[in-house]
Amino acid sequence: MSDAAAVSAPISVVIADDQTLVRSGFRLILNEAGITVAAEAANGKEAVDAVLQHRPDVVLMDIRMPGMDGLEATRRILGSKPGSGCRIIILTTFDLDQYVYAALTAGASGFLLKDTSPEQLVAAVRMVRSGDALLAPSITRRLIERFAPHQPGQFMPHTGLSDLTARELQVLRLMARGLSNAELAAELTVSTATVKTHVASILAKLQLRDRVQAIVLAYQTGLAGPPPSSPAPGGP
Repeated sequence: MSDAAAVSAPISVVIADDQTLVRSGFRLILNEAGITVAAEAANGKEAVDAVLQHRPDVVLMDIRMPGMDGLEATRRILGSKPGSGCRIIILTTFDLDQYVYAALTAGASGFLLKDTSPEQLVAAVRMVRSGDALLAPSITRRLIERFAPHQPGQFMPHTGLSDLTARELQVLRLMARGLSNAELAAELTVSTATVKTHVASILAKLQLRDRVQAIVLAYQTGLAGPPPSSPAPGGP
C-alpha cells in the first residue's frame, strides 16, 4: 500500500481508557479527522471484547486501568487471531514507564503521552495503520536502556539472528542506536530505499511486526547496548 493510499484508506479505532473525558476528547479529535471510532472501553477486558467484535485497525490503549490493565489487554489482543493484525498505541502519562517497556516487548507499535496534540494523535493513528512504528527510535532506546537486561547472563537468545546477513546485523545495531532511515542511509552510504529494503528483510526474517520490536530484540539479545564510551547519566 502506498503512503497516499494508507492515509486515504478508512481507519477504525478502539479507544481504551478509564477516563471518560479522555475517551470523549480522543473520539472528537479522530472523528473530525475522518477516522472512525468503532468502540470505547473503560478497562482491559472491555478493550479485548471490543477488538474481537469490531476488528479495528488501531487500538489506543491506556496502560493503567482498573481490573485488567492495558499491558495484559495488549498481550491478549495480539495473541488472538482476530486481534493479531491490529496495531496498538500505548497511552501513558510518563515516557519512561516500565509498563510501557513491557507493552513494547508484548508487541505494541509505540506509545503516546496523554497530553499529545490533536495533530500528533491523528498522525500517530495514521502512521501505525500504514505499518510504521510510532515513536522516535531514540525514545525507544532510552526506555530499553533503562529496563532491558544488561548482564550477559540475562540476555535472551534468538535463533533468527543467524539468518541475518552481516549488513543486516549492522543495520539492526544502528537502528537500536536510534538512527532514522535517512541517518542509516548516510551512515552506510546507501539510498533510503536500500535501507528500507534491509529493514523489511530484518523484520521478515525475525518475524517482527515493526522496528520497535526489532530494537527491543537487539537489546534483549545483547546485540546492542549502551555505547561503552558513554557513561550512564549521573556518573559511572
